[in-house]
Order: sequence, then structure tokens, then C-alpha cells
Amino acid sequence: MAASGRMHADHAIRHRWIKVGGIELFYREAGASDAPVLLLPHGYPCSSFQFRQLMPALADRWRTIAPDFPGFGYSATPDPAVFAYDFDAYAEVLDGFTSALGLERYALWLHDYGSQIGLRHAIARPERITALVLQNGDIYEDVLGPKYETLRAYWNEPTPERRAVLETAVSEEGFRAEFVGEVDAEVAARVPPDLWTLHWPLMDTPARRRLAVGLMEGLRANLGWFPRYQAYLRERQPPSLIVWGPRDGYMPEASARAYLRDLPRAELHLLDDAGHWLLETHFDAALPLVRGFLERVLRPS
Repeated sequence: MAASGRMHADHAIRHRWIKVGGIELFYREAGASDAPVLLLPHGYPCSSFQFRQLMPALADRWRTIAPDFPGFGYSATPDPAVFAYDFDAYAEVLDGFTSALGLERYALWLHDYGSQIGLRHAIARPERITALVLQNGDIYEDVLGPKYETLRAYWNEPTPERRAVLETAVSEEGFRAEFVGEVDAEVAARVPPDLWTLHWPLMDTPARRRLAVGLMEGLRANLGWFPRYQAYLRERQPPSLIVWGPRDGYMPEASARAYLRDLPRAELHLLDDAGHWLLETHFDAALPLVRGFLERVLRPS
């Protein structure tokens, strides 16, 4: 009975806080402390909440850890005078977070903004990275989807009117459109409204709305990192699983296939009618792919 109780406790998500560089970070954790680690940096417009189903589903074999970045979820929102709110600053937080937890080796899940932050971290700490799971994260400029045109229009002519379009996207309705705006109605019905109705109140502060728009503005400079990300993949060849929802206006099917240029041995799975948030809509299809991959590449030492 005691062993059964311990197993159940290992599988449950624990909710914790830790200070990194003076910033209070919230994170979720599941799995045994001595199990191989999968690190789960989140995307936009979400938080560690996006991994709430995945973490306990892997906790029998792996330790899963998902932080909320500063200005998102339950983590603190430091003054911009002390935290830059750009991808470099977030990569530094991720580095500090992993060091504070004493993590020495781990696989990385790369999704949305988490792919930009995670790959910066991988370049800085290549010796730590055991494998990658790539889920709708863009690093190839020539295959970016049509939704980038709104951003490009602003980058090319940053007028107040074009900035207002970005500001409008940082809203409850804008968040809803990010989660359900690109998939068929039957697929959209699988996405819980909690994703926007619960997260929006956490983001609806002047500071958090500004940082969200600022990250969209900063994506232009981020394009300059794309060749560096590609070089890392090409040179290091980490074992990689690509599991992708092609109904994605930012990162369509071509964005997934582009990874094979630099990772020719990667395992690619396209979930046909899935979009950017496939863990919400196609979890049962994705989970065995992820478990099978991790069983091959992320074994106990």
C-alpha cells in the first residue's frame, strides 16, 4: 500500500515556486526526482498550464518540469528596468532555473516561443541536452506561414495603426483566436475555454500586455537567430521527434518538414487536422509517439 501511494504521488503534478535571479518563478513538476528529465518551456499565449495533461501521463518513467516565464502564469512580473522581457532574457532565466534545480541532463520540448528560448539555451548549454521534441516551433524563415504578414507589415512600417493591431491581439478574444481560430469546428470543440478565460485575467495588466506586444515586436530581431538554431541542430544532431499540427497559420506543414534539412534522422509525425495546440486536441494521438521516442532516447542512467 505504501509503495502504491508513493507511485501515485510521483505521478501527480506538484506546484512549486523558486527564486531565480531575484525573480519568483512558479513551476509544475511530476515524476520521481531521480528519473530522466524532460524540460517543458511554454509558448504564447499560455503558461506551464499547457502541459497539465502531458506531465502526469509521462510521470511513470520521466521527471517532467514546466516553469512559467516572468510575466506569464503565476510567476512574478519584474520591473522592465531589471528584466528585459526579450528572448535573451528568457533564455537566461531558463538557464538559471535549470541550474537552481541542479539539472545536468535533460530533453527539451520546443513549442512556439519556447522553441526560441529553448534553442538559445541549448546553444549555450549543449552538453546538457539529450534530445528534442519539436512541436510547432518556427526556425526557418523561408517557410513561415501567412499569419506572419501582419507582423512583417508592422516591422516594415511601425505606425501606431499597425501597432494597434498587435495590441488588439493581446486580449481575451485575441487569445481565443490563437487557440481555436485555425482548426475545424469539430477540432476546436476539443479545446477547453479555460485556456483563454482563465489565462487572460492573469495577463490583463498594463505591464503584461506591454510585454506581450513587445515580444511580438522582438520577433523581427529573433529572425537573426534562425541560422544559429539551424547550425546547432546540424552540428549537434540531437535525437529529435517532430510532432506537428499543420493547421497553423504561423508554422504550417512546410515549417515542420524544414527541420529535416538539418535533422535528416528526425522522426516526423504530422497530425492531419491538428493545429498549433495539438496537446489539447490530439493528445491521445501524440502521447504514444512521445512515449515511444522517450523510451528510445531518454532512459534511466
